Amino acid sequence: MPQKVFLNRLKLSEFRNYAALSLSLDQRHIVLTGENGAGKTNLMEAVSFLSPGRGLRRAAYADVARVGASDGFSVFAEVVGMEGPVEIGTGTAGTNEGQSRRLRLNGTAASTVDELTDHLRVLWLTPAMDGLFTGPSADRRRFLDRLVLSLDPEHGRRASEFDRAMRSRNRLLSEFRPDPAWLTAIEKEMAGLGVSMALARQEMLGLLTALVERNTGDSVFPSARLALSGFFDNESHRPAFDLEEQYLTMLREGRPRDAAAGRTLDGPHRSDLLIRHREKDMEAERCSTGEQKALLVGLVLAHARLVGDMTGHAPILLLDEIAAHLDMGRRAALFDLVDGLGGQAFMTGTDRAMFDALGERGRFLTVEHGSVSG
Repeated sequence: MPQKVFLNRLKLSEFRNYAALSLSLDQRHIVLTGENGAGKTNLMEAVSFLSPGRGLRRAAYADVARVGASDGFSVFAEVVGMEGPVEIGTGTAGTNEGQSRRLRLNGTAASTVDELTDHLRVLWLTPAMDGLFTGPSADRRRFLDRLVLSLDPEHGRRASEFDRAMRSRNRLLSEFRPDPAWLTAIEKEMAGLGVSMALARQEMLGLLTALVERNTGDSVFPSARLALSGFFDNESHRPAFDLEEQYLTMLREGRPRDAAAGRTLDGPHRSDLLIRHREKDMEAERCSTGEQKALLVGLVLAHARLVGDMTGHAPILLLDEIAAHLDMGRRAALFDLVDGLGGQAFMTGTDRAMFDALGERGRFLTVEHGSVSG
């Protein structure tokens, strides 16, 4: 059983509709109930800022601060984490667009928000993800990259540096006579970063596939068969150097085509995550809405189990409106599975009765207009 990571205190200041909030928590799962718009998801978004990135809504930081706030927002948490108890403070200063957020660990400024992954991993499932299987490929790439990031904190840096290099290449190709030496230097950087991204994604799919195959039949939720398409499909067995050389050639030979298109047409930014319902052997996008929801729940739970197995510490789960489309039996099974992961989960819903099967394993809080009681 992975070791438990949990929040025992959470404080918010000027965050969304919370002017100020202080909660004392314990190891139990947290159930947040209340009317739509009360602030349940906002509170879970605050917890998601205990991981790198822009949180579960991917919002601009200026939009996260409460309307009328004069000096940004802050999130503070006391966590029993992967390296023991730690105090985490993060947030922004000022109200300018494009600002970055700051991080302090035990009162000391951290050099990068990636240091959060030394203390906890936070995973989430939200209603906005319900269209994952039928939406654009960019959504599935982003979803997969979040999975990778939970085990490989460097993946986010590689992805952002690849995007920066690709934008530079696109700008150069738009010039009348681009400098070939400069183009080659940029393409070499893209080749190294792009192949690293592709191999990290393939490794994640391999790990998830192996876990799912070991646990087939252990869950009431369907399992997924995963594959990548669009960039070096099924090439993870080849040496990285060979793949980099091949990608470098693709970029060099594709310059005229990419210049005409105004964008780079080959690379990890063109990959798509292919998902099939394993038990039905059917593409996920062809499944019913209920089957897609169950498949997504099963995939997120499998990933949470993988994170616990690989790190030795269970992740914190944020499950927004998780029980809304599940029948009573499947809700009870879900709570058992979540509890069996060994971590702490935050769950939201409008009806407290939907969480009755959780029993004493949960702490029930009522959210109303930016205040929390219970």
